[in-house]
Order: sequence, then structure tokens, then C-alpha cells
Amino acid sequence: MISRFRIPLFTDLSLDGEIRWFRGSWRGVGTTGRPIQLLSNHFKVHVDNPDAVFYQYSVSITGEEKRVVEGRGIGRKVIDRVYQTYASELAGKRFGYDGEKSLYTVGPLPQNKFEFQVVLDEVAKRDIGSPGGSGSPSGPSKRSKRTFQSKTFNVDISYSAKIPLKSVALALRGADVDVNAQDALRVLDIVLRQQAANRGCLLVRQSFFHDDTRNFTSVGGGVTGVRGFHSSFRPTQGGLSLNMDVSTTMILTPGPLIDFLLANQNVREARYIDWVKAKRMLKNVRIKTMHRNMEFKIIGLSEKPCNQQYFSMRVKNGDGASEGQTVDITVYDYFARHCGIELKYSAYLPCVDVGKPKRPNYLPLELCTLISLQRYTKALSSTQRASLVEKSRQKPQERIRTLTDAMTNYKYDDDPVLAECGISIEKQLTQVEGRILETPKLKVGNSDDCIPRNGRWNFNNKKLLNPTQIDRWVVVNFSARCDTSHISRELINCGRNKGIIIQRPYTLIEEDPQFRRASPVVRVEKMFEQIQAKLPGAPEFILCVLPERKNSEIYGPWKKRSLSDFGIVTQCISPAKVNDQYLTNLLLKINSKLGGINSLLAIEHSSRVPLINDTPTLILGMDVSHGSPGRSDVPSVAAVVGSRSWPLISRYRASVRTQSPKVEMIDALYKPLEDGSDDGIIRELLVDFFQTSKGRKPTQIIVFRDGVSESQFNQVLNIELDQIIKAYQHLGEENIPKFTVIVAQKNHHTKLFQASSPDNVPPGTVVDTKIVHPRNYDFYMCAHAGMIGTSRPAHYHVLVDEIGFSPDQLQNLIHSLSYVYQRSTTAISIVAPICYAHLAAQQMGQFIKFEDIPEASSSPRSGSVTNVGGVPVQELPRLHENVQGSMFFC
Repeated sequence: MISRFRIPLFTDLSLDGEIRWFRGSWRGVGTTGRPIQLLSNHFKVHVDNPDAVFYQYSVSITGEEKRVVEGRGIGRKVIDRVYQTYASELAGKRFGYDGEKSLYTVGPLPQNKFEFQVVLDEVAKRDIGSPGGSGSPSGPSKRSKRTFQSKTFNVDISYSAKIPLKSVALALRGADVDVNAQDALRVLDIVLRQQAANRGCLLVRQSFFHDDTRNFTSVGGGVTGVRGFHSSFRPTQGGLSLNMDVSTTMILTPGPLIDFLLANQNVREARYIDWVKAKRMLKNVRIKTMHRNMEFKIIGLSEKPCNQQYFSMRVKNGDGASEGQTVDITVYDYFARHCGIELKYSAYLPCVDVGKPKRPNYLPLELCTLISLQRYTKALSSTQRASLVEKSRQKPQERIRTLTDAMTNYKYDDDPVLAECGISIEKQLTQVEGRILETPKLKVGNSDDCIPRNGRWNFNNKKLLNPTQIDRWVVVNFSARCDTSHISRELINCGRNKGIIIQRPYTLIEEDPQFRRASPVVRVEKMFEQIQAKLPGAPEFILCVLPERKNSEIYGPWKKRSLSDFGIVTQCISPAKVNDQYLTNLLLKINSKLGGINSLLAIEHSSRVPLINDTPTLILGMDVSHGSPGRSDVPSVAAVVGSRSWPLISRYRASVRTQSPKVEMIDALYKPLEDGSDDGIIRELLVDFFQTSKGRKPTQIIVFRDGVSESQFNQVLNIELDQIIKAYQHLGEENIPKFTVIVAQKNHHTKLFQASSPDNVPPGTVVDTKIVHPRNYDFYMCAHAGMIGTSRPAHYHVLVDEIGFSPDQLQNLIHSLSYVYQRSTTAISIVAPICYAHLAAQQMGQFIKFEDIPEASSSPRSGSVTNVGGVPVQELPRLHENVQGSMFFC
């Protein structure tokens, strides 16, 4: 049975075979819902020369010492020089170059192999003073103004393959030629990237960013957001299109280097700069000198201030005929005496080192400016993220204008390679017809109906469907400025109005002031000591007041201690303003965590969910959370949630594991141990489904997978789905369930706009024609109401559909699953199981302190360390049995 899924997938996800998916099972398009006319940021592409053939050539660039040159920047310069020098040998044929090892032409070059030699002239970046000076700074002189260094490069170009453009046309008609089609589309994308590179743009994958301060916006900390454009050619049902979207990346704020350091460390004066931190920050950063207008790369900082940092300088004899003695001079004095530059403020600051490890070359800070368009790849702080979101969002009409202006101004059609293919691109957005699905009805307390309006509802004058009762609970306070007595009274009163009976808290516990400066782990430990001392037994619920609303250092240790060690449900808060709306949202989370139900779908309440009500069905949501950018030592956290208490589709249990850093495929779905048992995620969820569903085993499993790209779809089937089946078989089952596997993507660049309104598309909008894949089963859905900026629809790809949903059934189920999110009273942008998996991964990822794995692993309460491929990965501690089945992640 397992082998039926081991079918090779090509990059853009097409399958053939016995399983009812894609071509075999695609039943057309949906028909339910109200029609709506839309626009999409896909620009139609016309190809007048479909018989054109791309010829691919391998490129090898070596320097004078026969070493391979791998830098993209130098590669483009070298290839440009090749064309300028040898255009006649190349028959004047223009080409697209990927910046690395591949070059493409339309039609063949005159011969299959070329060997060229080119010379690049650059202004010397050498030490000034006499040759061989140690640590000499870069200052102006007659020698520096006139000296050029020439570098010779050998370029080998050899034929590699043919890529027919016709394969794209065949793929658009549904033919099975997607490998060639993807190669041809990749060539077209490379041509676009080269065009942007020639304009001096920063290239980030398939996005490009111009050095235009009108597109810059500061987000604080010496970091600037720069707006650019994503562009990629896409095969669609409506033909070949160019998907163009606004994109944003982070760069170091260009300008004086000292200004960047002050902003980066949030200090007002240079004397407060942490130079150890500054040295790490500036490594490999490119600067330009004000006095010489030359570029350098920083390798470090001087050990001493500018006016104390000496270097050896050779001076000429008076007759100028020979080199004289070597003298020691400070960097400060050198620039004052030999360059005529009086340094204003950097005399007492370190110098930047732009030389080599054993041959330093010092520059005063005040003579250095940061070069523009240098990427900032570290994780943004919460403040920076909030600033970026606020400043970069665009309303729908503004985004449309930005995109159409870009299409007009950048004139892609003028590119000589695209022109040889006869490619022209329309300048207007694609018109597409969508449908607005009917809003699901909800059931709340007293079996009252609740009908959401514009994707929203509320509990004003309503009670929760299945409210819990809280008898023994406590409030603990880590914040010195919060009145816990007032909060507990207001929470009890609000709970009464929503149907939750909350007794008075057993006690209110304030943190002992003497521990406020202790480590987070110690503060949590001391608080639990107070709880144990003041209560006769464990409480069923703890309300925890934190000092910060976001990124509190106490949060992780507190959640681990309460959920893993004691098995107590907790809710953390840091209220700025306590009102009815705040308390209601708080109660939604608390009620869900304690086993209550806030609302259900009306069809779920009456057991009328199509194809699920009559057949035991397990719904899985799967996600992997990775560490911050640049942190390759932080384990990834994989989370899977599974539905329970069938036929409900609103209750879930989570299972979470760590795995190797930056690995996207979940490797702990099936985890056989030496004793023959299975310690994997799926077994845990299957057993829970059986125990909460009156002893029924799932005969259908719907898998929602988040966070994977199109190139990874085959791995989802051949690795993850394979593990799920093995876990099911390990329980002794022979009849394998039917599967429907759906990948949900939010990180894509397709946007939808109303054709006759400036507002965002209404919630429930679905598009499954024209801009979707010409053969595979996918659709776009915007289930939520976009209140700010431009809504981004979710892109659903149906990889497998053995269950046999019709398009209407599947789209309505997915739409409904956006209304079962128990934490809020709004429809969410992607199905709830995926959101829950993301929350579970984030919360349990806080359980262990990844920054200090060896120390953490020695603690008796920390998870053990396992080796995955020889790399130690710290395991997460398991949840206490009291909370394993709870929705602790709400």
C-alpha cells in the first residue's frame, strides 16, 4: 500500500497513476457562491516565436592563479566584458546569465566550446606609503589616484543542453512535459534577473530592489526596508503570465558609518557603543571612503583608538632615489600630516580594518559611509517588524498603481533575449471571475444561531456553547504595576456573562521583589515554590501576569514548568487596558484550554458535515517552525495537530518534536524504537482519536501541510505521507485509510483585487480558474476580511484526493475550517488546523533555551539530546499527562 505513493514527481507537481488526483480526479471547477469580477497581478504573456530553442552553456571563470571565481558580482562583470570584447566571435548573440555557472542563448552560438581571456581594470585597493607598510591606512596620494590594478580572467564556455520554448506551450495545453517547461520558465526568469542586475538592483531570489531612496523606509536600529518587485513567469489556465508583486527586503541604512552604529545600538553618543558587538555587526560590511571615493570590505576593528593605533610607514629619503627608514605613526597623525584631514570625532574611537588578517589597513570611522543595498539578514525585533508592517502596507488601489507603473516603466519587452523569443507582456492586470462562498453559520450557547458578518462575529449578549467551570485557580504576578485583584474580579464578572462559572481565586501571589533581578528560570522556580506553599493541592488553572506583552523571558520557563512538569493549564497576560472585549478574548482562550467549546459550525453541531459525518475522519494540520535567520544551531520545531471527538472538526490535540535545524520535512511522524514500539507523532494522534471518538478508527485522513514550496511537494508524499501510513500499519491495521493531502501556502505573490471597488475582496472569495495551474488541482481562497493593506489569499494545492471531494465540497470544507478557530471571533486566512500547529510549535519551542544547549541538556527538567545525522538535537520535554489532550496552544 505504501508503494502506491512512491511515484516520481516533477518540480511543478504533476502526477499520473492509479490514485485519484490531478488529471485523474480533477472534477472541474466549483459552482457554488455568488460571482464576483476580480483582477489579479498576473500579466498575460504573448509568445510570437514558440519554436525558439534556448541553448544552455556551462560557464567556468578562473583567475590568474587558476582558482575558480565564484562571486556573482565579479561573474557578471567578467561576462559583460566577454561580450564587449568578443561579440564578433559570439556572432553578436545576446544571452542571459545566471551570475554563476550557466549562460543561455536563443539558438546556438557559432561553436560548442569557447576559451576567452579578459582583463578587468580596477582602482588599486592597496596600502598607501611605501610598499610593504604594515597596518598603513588608506590615504590619498598621487600614487593612489593613478594606480590601477588589472586582473586577468579565463572564461570557458561549453555547450550543455537544449531547452525548447515549445515545452511551455505544450504544458499549458496539459501535456506531460513539465520538466522542460520548468527549465524554460527558469531561463525566462534568469533573463529578468539579469535585466535588473544591469540596472544596479539588489537581487534577492526572484525579487529585485532599486537604489532609490523614495522606496526606502527606516524601521529603526540602523535597518531600512526597501520596496522592490517580485517577478516570475507562471503557467496558468489562461496561458503564460508574468506574476508581478510588490516585495520588501531589509538593508543596512546607507550613510555615515558612525550614524549606523549609533542607531543599531540605540545610543546617543559614540562613547556608549559596545565595540565588541559593533565588530560582529560590521564584519564583511562594504563601505566607501569619503576622501578617496573607493570601496572596501570591513574585516574588523583596531584594538586601540585612532590616536593610539600605530602602524609602520616607510618614508623616502630626501633625494627621492631610494626608500629610507621605517617610522611608526598613529592613524590620526597620518591623516593630519600626510592627507591634510583633521579628524573631528573619531580620534578616540577604534578604526575599521579593511585590510587582510595579517596585513591590516586602518580607516577612521568618520571617513567611512555604508554602501547602499547591503542586505540585513538578522531577525527583526518585534518593534522593527511592527514598524515594517505599518510602513510597507498598501491599499489595493495603491498596489495596483505601483504594479502597473512598474510594468510600464521597466519595459521588459525591450530585452533582446525576450525579443528574440517574440515575447511581449500586457501592461494591465488579468481579469478573472471569482465566487463568494456562503458564510458558515455558527452555534453558540443555548443553541443560538450566530451569523458572521464580513467574516466577523461577537459574543455580545451571547454565551459560549460549552462553557467550563473553574473552581480552584490562582493569579500570579510578575509585574509590579498590575492590580491582580481588579483583573480577577472583572474576569469573574465577564465569565458569568459568557456562561463560565469562575469561583474567586484561591489566592493572589505577588513575586518576591528580591528575585526580580534573578534569571527567568529562578524567578519561575521561586513562584512555583510559593504556589506549592500556599495551596493544599495543584490548581486547575493559573492566570500569570507577565511584565512584558511580547518576548518576555519568563514566558518559556513558565510554560515549560507549568505544562511539562506540573500539568497545569495557564494563561499569560500583560494587559495595557482591561475592558469587556479584552476579557472576552481572554475567556475564549481559557475556555478552550480547559476543554470547553466556544462555538461550533452549525453543520458540525447537527452532524451534517459532508463526507465526514458518516465516515470517521481524522484531520491533521502540520507545520515546522525554524529558528531566526542566521541561527543554524537552533533546532527546528515540528508540530502536528489532530482532530478528536469525531464527528467534531473543531477540537484538536497537538504533538510536537524538535528536529535538525532548517529541515522542513517532519522526520518524527513515525519513529520506531529498538523495543519495537513507535514513539512517533502520528501514533499519539491516532490513539487519541480512537479514545475520544467512541472507539472508532479513522478510515479517512485529511492532511493540511503548511510551509512547503512547490519543489518539495514530492517529499510531502514520498516522505511524510509514507511515514503516516507506516505509523497506521504499526498499530496492526491492514486497511489503510483514504487520504486527501492539501498543501496551504501563504508565502506566494498572487493578489486579488475587486474590479469595481477600491476595497479588499470580501471574505469567502475563491478563484479556481484562469490564474491557477493548467493541469494540477489548486485554487486561491481569501476566507478572512482584510482590514488593512492588501489581502493575501491562501493558495491551496490538492496533492492527493482519494476521499473524492467535489470542488464545491472541498472548497466549502476549507472555508468552514477558517471559522472554527477558537481563539478569536473572526474568520482566519488559513485553515485552523495549520494555525494550531504553528501555535503549538511556537509555544513548545520556548520550552528549552536553545542558545545554551549543553547546559540546558544537563538539567533534569530539560529534554534529552539525540543525534540526527551526527548533529546533536535537543529533544523537547513531553507534556504532562494532565494537559496532553488539551488545546494548551490556544
